[in-house]
Amino acid sequence: MAPPNGYPVSSDKSEDSEPLIETNAAPPQCCSVRLNLAVLMFFGFSVVYALRVNLSVAMVAMVNTTEPRPAPNSSVVHACPLPSGMENSSDAFQQPKGIPQYPWDSETQGWLLGAFFFGYLCTQIPGGYLSGHYGGSVFLGLGVLGTAALTLLTPLAAQLGSYWLFALRALEGFGEGVTFPAMMAMWARWAPPLERSRLMTMSGSGANFGAFLALPLTGYICQTLGWPAVFYICGGAGCLWAVFWFSFVSNDPRTHRRISDEERDYIINSIGPQGTGHGWSVPLLPMLLSVPLWAIIITQMCANWSYYTLLTSLPTYMDNILHFDLKSNGFLSALPYLGAWLFSTLSGFLADLLIERRVFSVTNVRKLFTVAGLLPAAAFLMAVSYVGCSHTLTVTFLTLSTTIGGTSASGVFINQIDIAPRYAGFLLGITNTFGTIPGVLAPIATGYFTEDHTLAGWRKVFWMAAGINFSGALVYTVLGSGKIQTWAITEEERAEAERRASRSIST
Repeated sequence: MAPPNGYPVSSDKSEDSEPLIETNAAPPQCCSVRLNLAVLMFFGFSVVYALRVNLSVAMVAMVNTTEPRPAPNSSVVHACPLPSGMENSSDAFQQPKGIPQYPWDSETQGWLLGAFFFGYLCTQIPGGYLSGHYGGSVFLGLGVLGTAALTLLTPLAAQLGSYWLFALRALEGFGEGVTFPAMMAMWARWAPPLERSRLMTMSGSGANFGAFLALPLTGYICQTLGWPAVFYICGGAGCLWAVFWFSFVSNDPRTHRRISDEERDYIINSIGPQGTGHGWSVPLLPMLLSVPLWAIIITQMCANWSYYTLLTSLPTYMDNILHFDLKSNGFLSALPYLGAWLFSTLSGFLADLLIERRVFSVTNVRKLFTVAGLLPAAAFLMAVSYVGCSHTLTVTFLTLSTTIGGTSASGVFINQIDIAPRYAGFLLGITNTFGTIPGVLAPIATGYFTEDHTLAGWRKVFWMAAGINFSGALVYTVLGSGKIQTWAITEEERAEAERRASRSIST
């Protein structure tokens, strides 16, 4: 028997028999406070990812030379030829007068692109824990604001040297690390069970939309205003967003000043006791031994390897191998994220529909969308490694890989709130900490494999990403679950289940 909020109290009950809040009891979502929250989060994560990826394109303009080209008789003969008209052009990207450029080799560039994730690793778990206890609005707002303010210092740090820029990017990651766990902790209190997929994918898809906007705009700004303007504009946008966030957002529907009584009661009643803070103590040992949690951890690590590989290194591939100019580089590097934004958002609505109409259980929906996202993405990455210097096929396959990969947003990437809603922020901190490890290692591995700027080196990069993606899909198919775990059930839910069982026996 399940409690009124729609969650099972034991793992031996069929998920398909779980009672859920009926949709005709829900107030309209249009113009609702919970939808406004999703929109604000969407723009917040758009800014967050613009702050994260701007260096990937700006790096092309910041560096005045690549590593010395190998001798003519070396393996560089396998690289793509320059497009017509570029044979006599300089390797250096010319900046407006007075804009500095730096002689960083590919290894240094790889370390700088990965620096963000060294800091990002440190605050995921503390951010999730504190957001679950206090509420996530302050942590999400300060995470974006702090990262934006530090971004304004990027030109100064680059001028001081690569070590200073590395430290600054690590600090930016430190500030931004709390944002996604804080988002999950907020939705644990705000998202009714039948609306979770759409609200969470809608807000989280801001990351892909931010990458889509930032990549081409960064290229345009670099060519017209110079690369320092990129960091001033992105940092300013983050500071402006924070003003709206702190003005209109509350941790909990109970404390929101402008929410209607109807919407507040619907949210609170549909979520039940799981929509409250978890206190200072958390069941660490049961979490550590939870197979579904480890399935999420491993799968997110695998999925993030290919995502971060393309996010940080795709502009370099477009420049060094396909020789696109910077404006084309930014636009073409952005196309995959436009598709991922659309697919992740649509997948959220479809996932909720399948759950609401009981077509599949929550577990099967999460597995379906995870596999549908990861396996085709891996196949298209493998295809990229065999199309040689075909600009059209390369862009097409990379776009399809990331676009279809967005489908997994309604799978493994929101699964924490299924297995333990009350601890969802803390669990996301754990899974994102592991999931960020590829963000550190992937750019470094890419720099190692592509030192000679050859297609053979990049083929290794794409094959590795595809193989890791496939492994993640396999692990989650076997071990993933959408059932709430026994260690996540509150005493109030347990007592209610016992009362219902007692009444059932007596009748």
